[in-house]
Amino acid sequence: MGDSELSHYEVDASRVSPQRTRVDTGDAEFVVGKDVNPVEYFLGSVLGCLNSTGTMVARDMDIDIESLEATVEGDVNYATYLGKESEDRTGLQGLEVSLSVETAGEADLEAWLAAVKERCPVTDNVENETSVAVSLE
Repeated sequence: MGDSELSHYEVDASRVSPQRTRVDTGDAEFVVGKDVNPVEYFLGSVLGCLNSTGTMVARDMDIDIESLEATVEGDVNYATYLGKESEDRTGLQGLEVSLSVETAGEADLEAWLAAVKERCPVTDNVENETSVAVSLE
């Protein structure tokens, strides 16, 4: 894939109930709100992307990952969501991610982590403003 090629994603959703949304990616379907809420899905996406990016970076650096454990934490003030006044942002106030990596042999994990942080698409979307246009059809 060249530097100028974009991968396009289009995901559809339909309301199942006030708390559940069926999401169709074209390849798979899942229901947000069935097992976890939307914030937990988002946090899981951060960890899933760090895992896949970390795996690709390790392959590129000839690092053999034996295990990778990750934790992400963040706080949300649901006041605005509930229609109340709040000085806090509506979304997550910040994220803290902790990674624990076991490798076969010696590895420069600081260089690995720097490359993972640079190459992870989902954390890039968290750290940098991504415009969201919401409209009615």
